Amino acid sequence: MLVVIILLFFYAFFILGCFAAQHLQRLRNIHDYHQAIRSLSDAKPILRPRPVKGYRLFSHYQSNNSKTTTDLEVFALKQLEKQRIVTRIAPMLGLVATMIPMGPALKALADGNIQGISENLVIAFAAVIFGLMTASITFWTASVKKRWFVSELNDLQTYLTKKEVKI
Repeated sequence: MLVVIILLFFYAFFILGCFAAQHLQRLRNIHDYHQAIRSLSDAKPILRPRPVKGYRLFSHYQSNNSKTTTDLEVFALKQLEKQRIVTRIAPMLGLVATMIPMGPALKALADGNIQGISENLVIAFAAVIFGLMTASITFWTASVKKRWFVSELNDLQTYLTKKEVKI
């Protein structure tokens, strides 16, 4: 159980690094993104638009502009799915990993073994701390990414609505 929690903890820091890289890409490419959004409504569309780094939903739309609003929403949810699962599972696993050493700790208490109590309580509290830290990191990054996706979808909405009405 502790191994899984520690793996999820490292995964959370991997996600945090990916998040930081995407944030920097978004900052660097915000001008290109606004320019690309404006070009969607132009009379002469760009034949092969290059993706705008850091703007995943918009780049996904650019790769296949027959996507509907629903398709883009599903894409966004799929991108956030792993993080949302880790956000929910990590505290549960932390709680389970806290309860497991409590049995031996109580047994050590009954036997008067103070060292056994302290060893088991250290494991128990470390597990719940790692679980909560993992959930905090993944929740925060998923929440910000969700806002990014909603913002991109909102920017595309005007163009998507015009396109869907024509059909």
